[in-house]
Amino acid sequence: MIDARRIVVTAGEPAGIGAEMLIKAAAGIGELITIDDPKRLEALARQAPEPITIRTITMPNDSSPIPKGQLGVLPIEWDAEVSFGKPSPKNAPKVIAAIDTAVAMVKAGKAAAVVTNPIQKSTLHEAGFPYAGHTEYLAKLDGAGTGAAAWAQTKGDVVMMLANADLRVVPLTIHVPLREVAPLITGDRIATTARIIHRALKEHWGIPAPRIAVTGLNPHAGEAGLLGDEEATIIAPAIAELQSEGLDIKGPFPADSLFFSEHRENYDAILAMYHDQALIPIKTLDFHHSVNITLGLSFIRTSPDHGTALDQAGQFTARPDSLIAAIEMARNLK
Repeated sequence: MIDARRIVVTAGEPAGIGAEMLIKAAAGIGELITIDDPKRLEALARQAPEPITIRTITMPNDSSPIPKGQLGVLPIEWDAEVSFGKPSPKNAPKVIAAIDTAVAMVKAGKAAAVVTNPIQKSTLHEAGFPYAGHTEYLAKLDGAGTGAAAWAQTKGDVVMMLANADLRVVPLTIHVPLREVAPLITGDRIATTARIIHRALKEHWGIPAPRIAVTGLNPHAGEAGLLGDEEATIIAPAIAELQSEGLDIKGPFPADSLFFSEHRENYDAILAMYHDQALIPIKTLDFHHSVNITLGLSFIRTSPDHGTALDQAGQFTARPDSLIAAIEMARNLK
């Protein structure tokens, strides 16, 4: 029987830091599998501060134990030579295929969760990838929708949460230009997202009565309409609707004062209106241990909350803390 702690970690962008972060993580964590070129990983592992054994696994259902100090690898060959710091669109199909394989393994019970290493979105888009990022593509793989780049922005069936020991926060809108955010703030989207957060806090974190806070969109939450009326016309009515359903949800609060410690203690999660409104506070609080979690999927998916760090790739200077935190989070979620 496959170990219930087994995690499949995608390759991500091979020219980035993903592989070396995973090698560092595998030195102290067992039951890790990835999809990559074993020879490439063997050469890279010899440079690691704590070298590990790369073990080729020919079948995803191989149940033999993978102790710490080993990394299981389902083998692939990259279509272009991997040069650290220089992504190639020719490798994009294999980057995407690794995500497909990881999701298929988890949905078939061959691993407990997916942890995704960072992708280089611009390179994938250059190769014709039509999705804005992991979140939107994973929703498509899970059967939640069939649209392209802005799919998750229009359907609202998946939610990107960022979490660490100090904070859980969700951006209502994700990978869209700031000038396009306001039209996407709708009562339906707020209600759908809040319900997903509420359900996830109960199911995955075991919180029986989740407490959710909601930010405003405008400075000072609109200042009684002086700085914008979205709070009064859209956000507050959505909150009232959710309260009538029995959710413990409050707001809208000014975002500039909601994230300090005294306020954070009163809530289990915060729903913010846009990407940076959510990500700046959590990365400021604890950049190295923040984790990206996709809520609303039928399987558990986490990711380190950093990018490909092309300027550091291949040097073993980047810290693996966020990837390790993502692996631990994936194992701890129910």
